[in-house]
Amino acid sequence: MPSTTHPHAFHFATPVDSYWEASADPLNAATPPFTGNETCEVAVIGGGFTGLSAALELAQQGVEVRLLEAGHIGWGASGRNGGFACIGSHKLSYTSMIATFSLEATRAFYRNMREAVDLVRDNLDHHGIDAWASASGEVTLAHLPGRVEELRAEQDFLKHTFGEDAEFLSPGDLEAQGLRGPGFHAGLKSAVGFGIHPLNYARGLARAAIRAGARLHADSRLIRWEETATGHLLTTPGGTLTARHVIIATNGYTPEDISAYHRSRLLPALSSILVTRPLSLPERQAQGWTSPLMAFDSRKLLHYFRLLPDGRFLFGGRGGTDASDPGGEAYHHVLTKAFHELFPAWREAEITHFWRGFVCLSYDLVPFIGALDERQSVWTAIAYHGNGVAMGTWSGRAVSRMLTKKTARDQVSPVLTRRLAKFPLPAFRPLYLKGAYLWYGWADAR
Repeated sequence: MPSTTHPHAFHFATPVDSYWEASADPLNAATPPFTGNETCEVAVIGGGFTGLSAALELAQQGVEVRLLEAGHIGWGASGRNGGFACIGSHKLSYTSMIATFSLEATRAFYRNMREAVDLVRDNLDHHGIDAWASASGEVTLAHLPGRVEELRAEQDFLKHTFGEDAEFLSPGDLEAQGLRGPGFHAGLKSAVGFGIHPLNYARGLARAAIRAGARLHADSRLIRWEETATGHLLTTPGGTLTARHVIIATNGYTPEDISAYHRSRLLPALSSILVTRPLSLPERQAQGWTSPLMAFDSRKLLHYFRLLPDGRFLFGGRGGTDASDPGGEAYHHVLTKAFHELFPAWREAEITHFWRGFVCLSYDLVPFIGALDERQSVWTAIAYHGNGVAMGTWSGRAVSRMLTKKTARDQVSPVLTRRLAKFPLPAFRPLYLKGAYLWYGWADAR
């Protein structure tokens, strides 16, 4: 793995000290560590949204499936993200996507992302998951006057390319809708998406998968992987599991020392979040931010934020390349400073929680879903570029359906199935990231 993935980031035995961990409903389902010598049809590696969705789909099809998770269920990004179930999951621009994959493929990808948001809502309703679903919609906020016309151009592009109606918000509109901030010059509001409690959602998916017949094993880190003529031998600290097929669903926490399938193909990047104490209604009104909508600014190194149902404010940001504990303390100050600059009325509000985790980037800047070997026994769904709540859920289901032939490869957008390319000179991935951050910082200031 790149050097940015410091060992401090892999404390599998210890839950991250997040607000989600502090407020989540208990799992109340058996996920014992794997022990013994067992066999199954499909082994899923990773107990986040992708792996849980895959296990749920396979179990519902009657496939014998076991899931191995190194920490507790939802330990990784799925239990520590901002809870934005929305369109996204790529860093490749739509114009570049159209040039690379075609207009038809890009439109299919956009439909897939909308389907992903709907799938999260369907899962909450169908499986009775209380994930604190918030009001529908999200807003992009122009952080510089020069970005205002860019939002108008994006509104027109979304309408003509995808038939998507987005509402342009002037500064007066932002104030009227409770979205005011000293650094926001306009907004573009979409009706698609909603906020959730991500760990409650992950645990709800786990309970649903177990009810359907999947067997889930927490605290079962994969320590060795051997391929045989008939399948795969997966070794954990407690035993060995032999499976005909494997689905790798570990995203930014994918270990490159276990299998060569992902080696040099992924770039983990840090995302950090802070949460305040509950803010009173007068405090929210003093700032001018009373809306429950999900929001993010127009920076390349973006900030994302939203009011939570109990009045707390969640504020997150991309950046930082030191995954060590001291590196986290340093970035805590950076993120707090940015929070206070954008929301000065809340400078005295206590910050009760701060945590970090990895998002996952691919070289092509789009997700990948598909087989990784010629005999189609190793599969993955991966690289959501910091927006995996919806896309991870949908991709986990999609990769399972592709494995069992319930869905043909050509029924998924070619944007998602083309390849999982290697980074050139992969040893320099940390330098790529640092260089990109320097460029983004310069661009964000102009």
